[in-house]
Amino acid sequence: MKLTRRDFATVLAPAAALAGTPALPQSTLFKSQAASDALLAAARARRKASGAILDEQAVPMDTAPAFQFKA
Repeated sequence: MKLTRRDFATVLAPAAALAGTPALPQSTLFKSQAASDALLAAARARRKASGAILDEQAVPMDTAPAFQFKA
């Protein structure tokens, strides 16, 4: 089986992302609906802030994508 660097990175990316995040103790996971709602609201706020930062970045039109569309 031939495995390219891109395929290898695709396989390892989720594992690398999970390895960097500390695991929460079971006792702190969603003790109540209010706690889970607060976590959801915080995640949405982080996503919105990340989107705002990305919107500020100027990307020239001649920037080529990393892949090609083939029909």
